[in-house]
Amino acid sequence: MKTYSDPAVARAALIRQGPAEWLLPITGRKPVILIANDAIMAGFDDGVFEQAVNTAEAPGIDQLIVGPDAHKGYGMPVGSILLSKTHLYPGVVGPDICCSMSFLQTDLPDEALTDKRARRAVIEAICARIPTGAGSRQAPKASRFDEHEIAAAAIMGVSRIGFFGIPLEWAERCEVGVYGRHLVAGHALDLGDRVKTLFKDNPRIVSKLCQLGSYGGGNHFGEAQTVTVPEGMEALAGWFGIKSGKVGFLSHCGSRGFGFQLAASHFKGLENHFHTWGIPLLGGERELIHAPLGTQQAIDYLTDMCLGANFAVVNHLLINRYVLEAFQEVFPGTKGDLVYHVSHNILREEAVNGSLQWVGRKGATRAFPAGHHALKGTLYANTGHPILLPGNPEAGSYIMVGQAAAEKTAFSINHGAGRAMGRNQAKRELVQKDVDAQMAAHDIMYNGRSYPLDESPVAYKDFNAVIDSVEQAGLAKTVAKLTARFVIKDNDQSAEGAA
Repeated sequence: MKTYSDPAVARAALIRQGPAEWLLPITGRKPVILIANDAIMAGFDDGVFEQAVNTAEAPGIDQLIVGPDAHKGYGMPVGSILLSKTHLYPGVVGPDICCSMSFLQTDLPDEALTDKRARRAVIEAICARIPTGAGSRQAPKASRFDEHEIAAAAIMGVSRIGFFGIPLEWAERCEVGVYGRHLVAGHALDLGDRVKTLFKDNPRIVSKLCQLGSYGGGNHFGEAQTVTVPEGMEALAGWFGIKSGKVGFLSHCGSRGFGFQLAASHFKGLENHFHTWGIPLLGGERELIHAPLGTQQAIDYLTDMCLGANFAVVNHLLINRYVLEAFQEVFPGTKGDLVYHVSHNILREEAVNGSLQWVGRKGATRAFPAGHHALKGTLYANTGHPILLPGNPEAGSYIMVGQAAAEKTAFSINHGAGRAMGRNQAKRELVQKDVDAQMAAHDIMYNGRSYPLDESPVAYKDFNAVIDSVEQAGLAKTVAKLTARFVIKDNDQSAEGAA
């Protein structure tokens, strides 16, 4: 079996398929598909190729796809899509189960945020309701919920959102309402029984339930934005509930410490099994541990993944409820609705190329176009669903919609810009006063004194080149451009609860 021990050799083996499409041959396996224009391809770090080859050659992998936001991650590249009929890889989901995006559209005119005092008032109103960072901080204006009700939300997903004061109609605007309804090799996933075990044996996991309605650290954020709809996309934007010239709010978060603890237990357990069974780690990557479908390890992982995913969805919806309340506190009468919620760290069973596959999106977003069978009976059957792509505060973000050509990437695209600098590198090389001055020059406010260096816009890839790669490959079209007005983030860069 061919391997590429030298990333330069892997680059030389690339076969160009189009202006932003490449194949990397893997002996005895399907070639790796890479979506990247010339600028993005030149910027891929060596770790992308090393991890892509390790993953493509792993047991049970039917296909690996690498997006333009890809960079070296844990086990496999962040920004990749993995397909398998026979094995589950928890590393494709990672430590933040169902890390995801949501977008709230308000009817507040953008001009309302021109005044910095008004923006600061909204920032303070949001922070009074939504804690940020690792741990279990409380916000003075946040609601208090019983841990058993929160556990019920983890079991039943959006069917429980009414208890949390979340509009019931928002459930129709989520990627999926309740994770965990499918069967795995004839075994039902009993989320209720699993929660009883967690409550009995894992007090640390239970303690994380109180983080519902909060942002994590790292790259999690909330961002108020001006919405601009390009000419010709007005009708589709209107169907999605997007309003040009009005204030929108984009959120990035996941299952917090609850999902982190669930994931950590499975990584540790599977690694112990590998040691006991004498199975070598692929390429020395601990995060490429895996379990064959139908084994108890696979069933147990999917059960906990579903719990974490349900928690993450309700967490997002509660955050959006709080954000809307904050705007209404400063601007009475403001109305708002959820546009969409979509995950970019999840495993799902989907029909791909005529057969059922487990599709793992690691820093990748579902992109079902109009007419896709999975959208039948939904609001998006005739349009495709919204895709929420965060870039960075300076470059802006995008809302897109998938196209039929996305079939070649298992109906998936990138989840954002992707990192150009590692966190430690950014902290070493960037100058705080320069980063803060650049944010001020773009009239972007922040809830802290200084913007985190490792989250600086320059630490991320050229988002225009990323979007160009997507459009050149024909995967998606732009429905709206989002321009940042202020950012909610945390200076605590702990990995717990962050993607």
